[in-house]
Amino acid sequence: MTDAEIDSAARHLVAARRAGKSGARLPESCRPIELTDAISIQRRVQALLGVATGGWKCSLPTAERAVSCAPIFAPSIRRDSPCPVVAHGSTAKIEPEIAFVLGRGLPPREAGYGESEVRAAIAETRLVLELLDSRYAEAAAVSFAEVLADQVNNQGLFVGPALAPGLATPLEAFPIAIEANGRTLLTREGRHPDGHPLRPLVWLASYLARRERGLAAGEIVTTGSYVGALELPLDAPLTVRFGAFGEIRVTLVGA
Repeated sequence: MTDAEIDSAARHLVAARRAGKSGARLPESCRPIELTDAISIQRRVQALLGVATGGWKCSLPTAERAVSCAPIFAPSIRRDSPCPVVAHGSTAKIEPEIAFVLGRGLPPREAGYGESEVRAAIAETRLVLELLDSRYAEAAAVSFAEVLADQVNNQGLFVGPALAPGLATPLEAFPIAIEANGRTLLTREGRHPDGHPLRPLVWLASYLARRERGLAAGEIVTTGSYVGALELPLDAPLTVRFGAFGEIRVTLVGA
């Protein structure tokens, strides 16, 4: 794609973000096919919005999705309830996840990073809710390259409490339970889609390091939902329990 086509795609997505509503998919004239072009659109969206990177979302690459990551914009990372979200109707989409806060950076270098180096850089392990939204009204109809260009459906992140044992905690699987106003909405055995939440972070650290970007101290990285995407009610006190590890209490409200 040319710089002009990347800019056109980014402006299309920025317009949907600023309007707070989903719209049409990218026009064919600026619709990415290559994932490298989708990443370039991500970066142009961020530049047009003029926002800093506060964290990342990522998952391990697959044959169909050779790259799956996106920056999480700093202003969209929330820690206090009520938490404003862009919603469509009376519900909002979230994913219960485990995220890692970096205590020191993993700067660019050709060699990438091994698991031991990434572990040593982690300062905190936290319970989080990824806040989801697509800028496409018919999200199921678009290609993965278009999803990648749209920050892989990220709207933001709600950061919950830290796990004191950190990576000493068995994080492969645990039950997820969600209540609203004392009523149980979901009880399910959660399992990390990539086996363990650390694995995608190790991949991301090397992927970004080799692209002269790296990861910075203070950034928070979330790596996949234990129960997929969930639609939860707005304006209701929610309790999301992560097994015996702790819980997040939050009320989601329309932005």
